[in-house]
Parts: sequence; structure tokens; C-alpha cells
Amino acid sequence: MRGIMVHSLMSRGVSFDDAYRVANAVREKIRGRGVVTPKDLVQAAREFLGAPEAPEEFPPVRQPQLILVTGAGKEAPFSKGLFSQSLLAAAIEPSDAFDVAREIERELLRRGAPEVARSELRRLAVEALERKADERAAQRYLAWRRHRDAEKPMILLLGGAAGVGKTSLAYEVAYRLEIHRIVSTDAIRQVMRIMLSPDLVPAIHTSSYSAHRVVAERAGGEDPVVEGFRAQATTVSVGVRAMMDRAAAENTSMILEGVSVVPGLIDLERYAELAHVIFLLVASLDEGAFTTRFSARAKNAARRPPHRYLENLDSILKIQDYLLELAEAEGIPIVVNSRFDTSVTSIIRHVTETLRKRSELDAADPA
Repeated sequence: MRGIMVHSLMSRGVSFDDAYRVANAVREKIRGRGVVTPKDLVQAAREFLGAPEAPEEFPPVRQPQLILVTGAGKEAPFSKGLFSQSLLAAAIEPSDAFDVAREIERELLRRGAPEVARSELRRLAVEALERKADERAAQRYLAWRRHRDAEKPMILLLGGAAGVGKTSLAYEVAYRLEIHRIVSTDAIRQVMRIMLSPDLVPAIHTSSYSAHRVVAERAGGEDPVVEGFRAQATTVSVGVRAMMDRAAAENTSMILEGVSVVPGLIDLERYAELAHVIFLLVASLDEGAFTTRFSARAKNAARRPPHRYLENLDSILKIQDYLLELAEAEGIPIVVNSRFDTSVTSIIRHVTETLRKRSELDAADPA
């Protein structure tokens, strides 16, 4: 095999170009011969290389050692890549997670055992995380892994005004926590538009920041922009609750994000026994960041031109102020999305810390 010869020559210091040239020449020389010994190959390589750098022999390809992870009545091969992804629940950088996974892989290979128990793998992960990060990171990792084994799903609610970065954060958090279901309130609203005509419910047939233009202003009511937004969100929240009910019934963790995820419109106590519901509000306090995000959004969606959002930026900021007031009143934590990676880490840290604290409370109060 030519690739094996190229690799073997390069391991002896031969450049890729020379190794590739020699391997091609050797292949042509032996073409048509039924049997070729390693000694023949070495001699041919020396001949075309014109130097003594060719190896004494070309070793056979060695297959990587397969290590099975066992436990909970199932087994799967150990994967450094998949394991490093699971470590992201510790709210550490991806590069650090890969370093920890590689360290554990080396330890498993050193042991030479064909399999490792899942519990032992977690113990090694905790010890490695404590060395690489700190004890709190190790506890966050443990809290998330225990949650994955539990019978109650986690529903993460990410609210916030248009343009604060909810969707991008949701997808990255979902990837790091291995959550496979993400639902946007935009999608829920679109389904409701088909079911409910503009004459019946006009508020859902427009954007969150322009709903006030189709909703009759009430005398002595709130600001028209806020009133129109709340009328839309109140209707869409019916679909939000339906998605939460389904996730709880199927025991499936989910991230639900969108402008219609509004503090106070969802009765969180209703889900206390059904799911771990964690509500966070995403905000952007830099007006320039809105312009940047709207421009980036336009590149990915031709029908969402940035000028439409920028022309309504005052209304969007007014809705954000309203959401911030509600979050303060309802005790909902706020994630200021000034740096993407920092915000992702902050959300994961909040999720895992919340699960850890709830687990401790359940253990202290078994009743």
C-alpha cells in the first residue's frame, strides 16, 4: 500500500514530496508481480531514494486499541471526541475539554484494559477536571451527567428582544449539553398564523416590534409598543406551554427560545414536579451590537433585511426595557450577551449549578 510506505518514509525524516515520489516509483516497479517481500520493498525504496534513509522494514498497519465503556446495561466504544463534548457541561473551554479527554484516553491505554465502567470514567473525568479547572467545574459536570440519568427533563427557556442573539446561543448551548430539541417561538407563531386569521388575532401576523400597529390601543393602557408586544406574546405563550407539556410528557430535554418567552406569562410552578424549568433572559446593552447582529442575520436570510430592524430599533429597545423590568420583578436571571463565548459559558454554568443545587435540596428533603 503506497500510503503506508509514504508514512513510513516520512517517519524517518523524508519530506512528503520525496516520500510520495518514491512510493509511486516503487509501485510502478513492482506492478504485475504476484508476491513482494518487505525486503524487496526496502531495496526498491533505497534505490529510488538514492540515500540510506529508507527504513529496515515497513511495519504493518496497527489498529487502534478499542476500549468499551460499560454500564447501565449497555456498552459503547470510547470516543475521545464524544467524551470531550460531554465535558463541555463543566462550562470549560472546548480546548480544555479536549485536553482532559486526551489525558483520560492516555490513562485508559496505559492500563491496557479492554473496557472501563461508566462510573470509573466519570471518576477519572472529575479528577482530571479538578486538576485542569477547579472543583466547581467537576461538580457541574457531575450534576449534568446525573441529570441525564434522571427521569425528569430539563427545559431551558431563553427570552429576549429581537436581535440579542438568543438563537445562536441556543444552538451552541444545545450542542455543548447534547440537547437535541430546540424550538423557536417564531416557529410556534408561524403555525398559529395558519390556524388563526388576521381578523381573529391580528397581533400574531406581524413582528413583535410592530404588533402595536394592528392592536387597538386601550385608553389609559401601557405604551402602545409594549401593549402590542404583550398581546402577541400572550397568544404565542399558549403554544409555548404546549411544547413544554410535550417535552415533560416525553421526558425530553429542550431549549425553547424566542421573543415570546416572557417572564410572568408562563406558570413555572405548574412544571415543578414534571421538569427542571430554567428561565434566563438574554439582553444586549450595546446598541451597536444590534446593528452588527441584524446585518449578520440578513446575510443568512435574504428576506430579513437589516434596515427593517434598524428602522424599528427604538421599539425593539423599548421591548427590551420592558422585558428587563419583568425579569427583575420575577427574579429571572439576566445574561448580558456582550461576548458570545462568555455568554454560552454563563448559560451552561447557570444550568448545571441550578441542577446541582436542586439535587442537593432533594437529597436533604427526601419527602
